[in-house]
Amino acid sequence: MPELRKDPIIGRWVIISSERAKRPSSFKAISERHAAHLCPFCPGQEDNTPPEIIAYRSQESEPNQPGWRLRVISNKYPALVVEGTLNREPKGLYDRMHGVGAHEVIIETPEHDVDIVDMKDENVKDILWAYRERMLDLERDSRLKYILIFKNHGEAAGASLEHSHSQLIATPIIPKRVSEELDGSKRYFEFKERCIYCDIIRQEIADDERIVKDFDSFITVQPFAPRFPFETWIVPKSHQSSYLEMSDSDYLVLAKCLKDTLTRLKMALNDPPFNFMIHTRPVSRESHEYYHWHIEIIPKLTKVAGFEWGSGFYINPTAPEEAAEYLKNLDVSEYRSNTEDNRIDTAEGRE
Repeated sequence: MPELRKDPIIGRWVIISSERAKRPSSFKAISERHAAHLCPFCPGQEDNTPPEIIAYRSQESEPNQPGWRLRVISNKYPALVVEGTLNREPKGLYDRMHGVGAHEVIIETPEHDVDIVDMKDENVKDILWAYRERMLDLERDSRLKYILIFKNHGEAAGASLEHSHSQLIATPIIPKRVSEELDGSKRYFEFKERCIYCDIIRQEIADDERIVKDFDSFITVQPFAPRFPFETWIVPKSHQSSYLEMSDSDYLVLAKCLKDTLTRLKMALNDPPFNFMIHTRPVSRESHEYYHWHIEIIPKLTKVAGFEWGSGFYINPTAPEEAAEYLKNLDVSEYRSNTEDNRIDTAEGRE
């Protein structure tokens, strides 16, 4: 029988539809990759991108030239721009403001055909550290209220270029989806004087039904009320309201956790298109002790249709317990051993 489940954080209901039940094999599709063809993110094409904001590169290399292992650039076609003032004003009952913000691209590797799952842990840590550097810099801009880091992998997930990259958009308002989490977390904290995410972690460890893997500092879990099949969360086990609160050593642990999780999804679902988003506290001096930052990973396996758009409900054909069991039992070392000979170490960049 189908089951209705309520998300304890924002109060959203989802339908786990056992009548439409789909096993992991039902979602597998043919993964397509194309050869690099004048890819603007490849070494030697630096003139085809905006100037780099930061780059991790060999000491002998020059800015905006080959020799890098990671680059951060402004998006060539930005959703928001840094220049200007907000100039918020009413127009009758409507509000509007100038599209001020920031839109950046993190080019994660110089190798066109390498994804996070193929990188060494230290290279994945570089990516996570670059997120930190850019967030720290942009938080100094008083016009900005929120910084969202996200990755689109695959055309169906919105990636316009195959070369592995993620993006950052900083906005002058707090996004509605984040506001819902903040409000739900605050209500719970005011009622119980505890963080709801910390309580979720404790219950998931006790239940041991939806945990994919328990790391030293992080937990990978299928949420109780997922909107989509194989929706996966990575949550720090210690209470932290901000991505920036991690210790230096935690970035390497998170790199291993993220790589492990994406490898499991790739093995289970044949390299599915996916989005991941980092939800952290807003840019503010106000205390957000009630909030708990986390990463949400959503494979693009189903389509959102009329019922979802019209009702706000989501229909998920795969129970999170089944998804967790399948992912947990995968032998990630098998994937790594099969790709070990072909793994490209990007630590020194392409020579």
